[in-house]
Amino acid sequence: MSSARVYLSLIPQALIASMLEPVDFGRYFAVGTRVHSRGEAIFFEVDVNQLPPGEFPLELIGQRCVPKADGSPKKSVYLAIYRVLSRVPVAALGRLHLVTRDGKTLALERGEYSDEPGRRAHLYQEFCPIEPVVASCLPPREFCRAITDTTQPVHVPRIVFSELSLRGLARDPVNGLANDLPYPNMQHLRDVLSGLLADGKKHSKLVMKQSTEGVFYRTVRGGFYVGDQQDFAFYRFPSVAELEARHYSWWRSAQAPAVNV
Repeated sequence: MSSARVYLSLIPQALIASMLEPVDFGRYFAVGTRVHSRGEAIFFEVDVNQLPPGEFPLELIGQRCVPKADGSPKKSVYLAIYRVLSRVPVAALGRLHLVTRDGKTLALERGEYSDEPGRRAHLYQEFCPIEPVVASCLPPREFCRAITDTTQPVHVPRIVFSELSLRGLARDPVNGLANDLPYPNMQHLRDVLSGLLADGKKHSKLVMKQSTEGVFYRTVRGGFYVGDQQDFAFYRFPSVAELEARHYSWWRSAQAPAVNV
């Protein structure tokens, strides 16, 4: 097998072998080439030794992920593009990389997860295998278990999502302060949260079918999550103080508004 890395991309969903290090792969995948469109990227490092035998054509890594004739590294060899997340065990997932529109990469390590007591409403941005923004009364681990519950008519086998800040709306959707939250149609969000908290039967409700604003990096609170009925992993997102002190270039890029071209 060549000296290649394997990445699980979430935008779009794909298992990709590459000779590029994560920072270089993120820049290549987000900034764009003749075959890649510009936009944020999110991907995991994958331990191929943890992948189920025979599930993916790993032999292609040694065959195709080799230097080009001019000595430059092979940037990408696609190993799978369909139902990839559900076939990659959570145990095989390493660091999570968040890439901005202009190719700046922030690496997150797995962290210890604990539920936060006292919060009432949550807002989740889902990334894979579905992409809506959802309001919920459930904390992250319970939300993960609920949406991957195979006894329910609507479910997914495994999911990756982040929690987004609601500021004062988390407890008081009607009168709570929203400050500088960037979500479109704030009145709709307030209405959804109010209805959800007033309804003791429903635990989650759709806010947006898909975010047209891209990834809401600047309002992530807590972090990113991946899991199913058996496994759950948490990737802690740095505080604003940490981002400004240690990851200023990435943080500045993440706050830049989208430019329609």
